[in-house]
Amino acid sequence: MLVIAHISDLHLDGTARATERATRVRDALWELPGRVDALLVTGDIADHGAEAEYEEAAALLGLSGEAAPFPVLTCPGNHDGRAAYRKALLGGAPTAEPVNSVQVFDDAAVLMCDSSIPGSDEGALEEETYRWIEETLDDLGDDRPALLAFHHPPVALHHPLPDRYRLRDPHRLAALLRRRPAIAGLITGHAHTPAATSFAGRPLVVGPGVTWTLRLPWEGEALADREAPPGLAFHVLDDEGRLTSHFRVVT
Repeated sequence: MLVIAHISDLHLDGTARATERATRVRDALWELPGRVDALLVTGDIADHGAEAEYEEAAALLGLSGEAAPFPVLTCPGNHDGRAAYRKALLGGAPTAEPVNSVQVFDDAAVLMCDSSIPGSDEGALEEETYRWIEETLDDLGDDRPALLAFHHPPVALHHPLPDRYRLRDPHRLAALLRRRPAIAGLITGHAHTPAATSFAGRPLVVGPGVTWTLRLPWEGEALADREAPPGLAFHVLDDEGRLTSHFRVVT
């Protein structure tokens, strides 16, 4: 059984408000009585893609300085900048190709995929990323269930803002899922609202936002509820390959 804590859309921007909300969530996770297997952060870690924002994120998430109590897995969002992300958050060379990585556990794996398009709020999985997914799944084998994590949901969430900037060409992703039964589910962010649906016959879970919560059309005209507490999710991938998700707020 794999247990993944999940946060998204921290939008660290150097302000006390963003730092306080992200720190509040971090502290709640670091202080859990029981251990999770990893923390997954699905993009928009920084608000402007600046190195200083990633330096703060690295320190806050235990990627520099005092280490986190479990692995911290990340993928970029549309507010993130690949070069600064690589350099200041991951400690790598500041290159511009997609930021893709995999974390392999005893009985499962999580593939963190880059759905960002430099200079755009829309999302896409580039040819290089699709090739990387296929090669990584080949290496893992069909008997190891895998979760795909990326920023942009590939389906409509019934709000004009996230629906305007969702993942391009979802049909190609759907075709990949049909060929790859080992993919147990998809985990995304971007929408600033917790949501659960399905895509191409697999569970699709959208994590809540840390920085603010999206108001749905029937909840009022204002776009962002900045007073709602930050949210997080816990995803459980059981021994039968079933994905179950739980949502929490951090007061």
